[in-house]
Amino acid sequence: MDPKRFTRRLIALGAAMFLCALVFVVTLFDAQIVNGDDYLDKSIRTNAKPETVKASRGILTDRNGKVLVSNRAVYTLNFDSSLVSSDELNDALLRVIELMNAQGVEIKDTLPLARTSPYAYDTANGSAKTLVKYLVSLKWINEKNVGDDGLPTTLTGSALYLKLRSEYGIDETLPTGTVRTLIGLRYSLASAKMNGSTTFEFASDVDVSLISLIKDGDYAGVQVDTSSVRVYETDYAAHVLGYTGSIQDWDDYKDKDGYTLASTVGISGVENAFEDYLHGSDGKRLVTLNESGKITGELYSVEPKPGSTVALTIDIDFQAQVEEALKNTVSSMTKSDGIDRGAAVAVVQVGTGDVLALASYPTYSLSTFRQDLAELSTDPLQPMWNRATQGKYAPGSTLKPLTAIAALESGATTVREKIYDSGKWTYPGYSASYTYCWKRSGHGSLNVRGAIMNSCNYFFAEMGYRMGMDTLREYYAKFGLGAPTGIEIGDTAGRLPSQNEGENLAPWAAFGQANQEYSPLQLANYIATLCGGGDRYATHLLKNIRSSGSGALEYVYDAEPVERVEMSSENLSAVLAGMHDLATDGAVSQYFKACIVDAAAKTGTIQTGDTKNNNGAFVCFAPYDDPQIAVAIVIEKGGSGAALASTAVQALNAYFSNTSASSAITGENTLLG
Repeated sequence: MDPKRFTRRLIALGAAMFLCALVFVVTLFDAQIVNGDDYLDKSIRTNAKPETVKASRGILTDRNGKVLVSNRAVYTLNFDSSLVSSDELNDALLRVIELMNAQGVEIKDTLPLARTSPYAYDTANGSAKTLVKYLVSLKWINEKNVGDDGLPTTLTGSALYLKLRSEYGIDETLPTGTVRTLIGLRYSLASAKMNGSTTFEFASDVDVSLISLIKDGDYAGVQVDTSSVRVYETDYAAHVLGYTGSIQDWDDYKDKDGYTLASTVGISGVENAFEDYLHGSDGKRLVTLNESGKITGELYSVEPKPGSTVALTIDIDFQAQVEEALKNTVSSMTKSDGIDRGAAVAVVQVGTGDVLALASYPTYSLSTFRQDLAELSTDPLQPMWNRATQGKYAPGSTLKPLTAIAALESGATTVREKIYDSGKWTYPGYSASYTYCWKRSGHGSLNVRGAIMNSCNYFFAEMGYRMGMDTLREYYAKFGLGAPTGIEIGDTAGRLPSQNEGENLAPWAAFGQANQEYSPLQLANYIATLCGGGDRYATHLLKNIRSSGSGALEYVYDAEPVERVEMSSENLSAVLAGMHDLATDGAVSQYFKACIVDAAAKTGTIQTGDTKNNNGAFVCFAPYDDPQIAVAIVIEKGGSGAALASTAVQALNAYFSNTSASSAITGENTLLG
């Protein structure tokens, strides 16, 4: 071959290769440098998806740092409807249902319908408000077709079941259980979409073997995620702690930072009351996906911030002893007479409003209540009802110390005046209106101190007549009766005594009857205010808040009294001495001989219309010369309040024996496992 010709070809080939390389370099430069950001953004938009990284919920402890509620990491299963075409959605969900049933895994949904025929409405399963919003969007009802319970009035649960089955195009030949589950999932995805999301969490706390089956089976739309569930380190204080669950109404959370439709929130108790502290801040991550929707990488992330540690005012060891004492007392009564009954105890720290124990009987287990929900919901004794804060009871004679203070401070009587009790008090000028003292033969001459010790109805009916209803209501309100106590989990306002025009029920209201009702917590707080010298504090369960990471204090509860009730020392001493006399020399002295501290008390028998089944009430405080705690007990159908004295003594002994031991062992604000 001609050498010159070979050289020319070689040069041409080299030039071509050079041009190719140049084009490649220019293209690469354009893609990486000139338009790199644009191409990256386009790639991310096409192949990446933002995800929420759930924050761990904050821990709950008692006042001494003992952990009450913690967390456990778990796997969850979500279904993303954006990954499945609408005509394939039912088939994809049916595959999931078949797998879950085969593995014995419960499928969650948010449809407020029972899971079995006749498919009655069940708001324990989902939000009525969300359901109504969804039905209005479908034009099946209008907003006026809603009852006081928030549920549709023109569409029964069974009718809704049939309409949803048709709306979602579900095969009628499928097993009824499968149909209900499929309807529930379709509704959950539809309501999520209505609130701006395509994802719904349908299973939680699933094991690794199920995750393997999900991944190997390539179940369309199903995504594996991580979360945490609550771990209850105690079987006590269920009504105080409360429970968590899925968001019931997105409208309540959509404007708050750190929440998505999949967030777990507090539903009741302090879990709900302190939601803002416990929730934390969810993190964010952007992940790349392959064609089947599996994660192939993480582009960037924002770390989640766990919720804060919330310390409560309750002492869990003391709480446990109070609950056991109450349970034993009620069980003993029921064993004796065969009558089922409810009961409650409230213990408040004098001078702070700290709630040290709050017991309601019967109670339930936070660890198993979801499995037991059907039974709990139909139990006539309503175990999930917090009687200590929500129960409303006439106070009976436990109100007499407060009536006595009102009479003394208003000038209706003095500490030295004696009134003769003949056994029957008659309304002046109207012989047809009267009331008997519990001691029909009468107590003879009594001053206010003796009237409290002997629980003399005659004396207090006379005081009520002298003062009138307006004065009684004024003093009762000063001590916090007839209004919420301030406790964060909420409580009943109760009801002050009232009367129609032309009536005078003050003589009966003065010894705790008439139409007034208060919660055990209100009674305990009134006693704490009385023996504390008139400083009334809001009752509360929050002690402090600590950062989950550093443990640094973020907040310490330190509130001033909400009211100061002025009382002369002479008047107050006489009233408290009457309560002391009852515990040392009166009707309950036999029980208080076993008390390890000097205490003061007042019994109460609450008329219910059934003389054989009167409610029993009891209040006390201790120590007498330096009050630290106030206790109130109510036992439904408990008879004479004196029958509750032994429970009160057990509570006092438990507290004062625990106080010295715990203060010696445990330092302030120490976190214990």
